[in-house]
Amino acid sequence: MKLTEVQTNEQQRKFLELPLFIYQNDKNYIRPLDEDIEKIFDPVKNQLLKEGECIRWLLQDLAGNVIGRIAAFINPLTFNADSEKVGGMGFFECINDQEAAHLLFDIAKDWLLKQGAAAMEGPINLGSRERWWGLLVEGFHAPCYCSNYNPAYYQGLFESYGFNLYFKQYTYHRKVKEPLKAGLLAVSERVRRNSDYRFRHFRLDKIEKFAEDFREVYNKAWVNHQGIEEMSAEQAMMLVHSLKPVIDEQIIWFAYHGSTPIGFFISLPELNQLFVKYVGGKLDTFGKLRLLYNKWRGNSRTIFGLVFGIVPEYQRKGVEVALIASAAAEIRKKTNYTDIQMNWIGDFNPRMMQVAEQIGAKIYKTHHTYRFLFDRSKEFQRHPLI
Repeated sequence: MKLTEVQTNEQQRKFLELPLFIYQNDKNYIRPLDEDIEKIFDPVKNQLLKEGECIRWLLQDLAGNVIGRIAAFINPLTFNADSEKVGGMGFFECINDQEAAHLLFDIAKDWLLKQGAAAMEGPINLGSRERWWGLLVEGFHAPCYCSNYNPAYYQGLFESYGFNLYFKQYTYHRKVKEPLKAGLLAVSERVRRNSDYRFRHFRLDKIEKFAEDFREVYNKAWVNHQGIEEMSAEQAMMLVHSLKPVIDEQIIWFAYHGSTPIGFFISLPELNQLFVKYVGGKLDTFGKLRLLYNKWRGNSRTIFGLVFGIVPEYQRKGVEVALIASAAAEIRKKTNYTDIQMNWIGDFNPRMMQVAEQIGAKIYKTHHTYRFLFDRSKEFQRHPLI
């Protein structure tokens, strides 16, 4: 078997197309958009590569067939933030062959060692956690947009190499039409009777205001988390405008105390179901027309919850429940939606797990984020909040 660094356009194409071979008999697989993968490795589009580093490899068999791929990277925001210097690996794909998989893990480990890393985490993304993060181990349903999907045998390949479970991340699911419990509705009504609180859905004609409201909540609720920097007004506007073609105003909700934004529930029509599965990885003119047509027809039946949060000083006051109840009442009026998936709730966040379970959601998918310590004599510890 032969390992080759990805450097040419032809090698990039093979990197993108290997999953077509791996998943050729898997009816649930949906090919991601090529540009969503490639922009991770593009220094112009991925700002982390201004100071970070990344590399990709292909693995070929003796006949020259590509049978595996892997990427390794240094994220400058997180590399020095841990007690260990932790590098990342991701975008792993491989045939069901332990020797082949271990060769891929070895090359990633050796490169990270040369960069000064003491550990390797994966499979993860060189970017935000809501994309391409974790190994699917339970709930092999069709993937949501930019969510990792893989064969069940990958778990054995990771764990046989010596990767240890660092944390679990759950995707919760519930039916849109399922009513909230009476107790939750009572809490919601109590909060909503307080005139200091308001709950409003997103409006495209006030996109600048909502972008700033999003930024304000984000910076108060997430900036202290590892590897997360404060978001600028420009970044918030770019993010919201990038989502504009797929936004459904009535499934994005904000909570306010007076005029101050204190929380949000950001969700989108599930894009894989809306158009990605139809376009073969290419967002060309046909793909854009398919997106516009399916959005007009309301052809996505699933709402994908991207992020939900309340600023710390307003948590545990019923605001979470009131925000969800306000959104749920409006969403139930939109008859095209039947299901909602709430993405990326870590097992180190029992409060969010409790909120999801309170509203009747159940674990639908489980991903594992693994960590591999290069010094095997050290005692492994799971995520510090678990």
